[in-house]
Amino acid sequence: MFVSMLLPKSYFQNQDVLFLAKDLLGKVLITNIEGQICSGIIVETEAYRAPDDKACHAYNNRKTERTKTMFLDGGHAYIYLCYGMHHLLNVVTATEGNAQAVLIRAIEPLDGIEQMKIRRKTPTFNLSLTKGPGNLTKAFGIDKRLNETKFYEAKSAIQIYDENKHYSLEQIAISKRIGVDYAEECAHWLWRYYVKENPYVS
Repeated sequence: MFVSMLLPKSYFQNQDVLFLAKDLLGKVLITNIEGQICSGIIVETEAYRAPDDKACHAYNNRKTERTKTMFLDGGHAYIYLCYGMHHLLNVVTATEGNAQAVLIRAIEPLDGIEQMKIRRKTPTFNLSLTKGPGNLTKAFGIDKRLNETKFYEAKSAIQIYDENKHYSLEQIAISKRIGVDYAEECAHWLWRYYVKENPYVS
């Protein structure tokens, strides 16, 4: 019988960010913010990798106050504010000094839906609750204060679990990333992964 397992630090150390972007599909994200627990299945991701990826914040290994989190060892949360409005959640991967990360773009909600509705200020349940990277962070109570959180620690406010839910290659769609038209040839890289026909995919 399979038992739910908190993903260990070693899982995030994998140097292949594309593998992890696919493998994170089906994993369960859990937040515990001020005693409010929310969880959901990751159903859409995007991969980013320095130094060659022009869509990556750390392109050419650019290290700034914002991007320094990407250079930490795998298993840290990289959370930044996009357009001054939306906090986006990324999973830092690989070993220290190698700036790679997986953006979590959509989640299928499981537990804590009532709390998610309160945070999203929506009285009724709808599919947009956790559809899109900005919506899901708001629903789960994630903001920049949780930047550099370690997903693999037992008392972390954000954790990722393996619930033994795996999608076959036939169930996973691959496409160009969203909103990176500025990245020239890198904008055409097929580094977005999502679960086919899942209603929560953005």
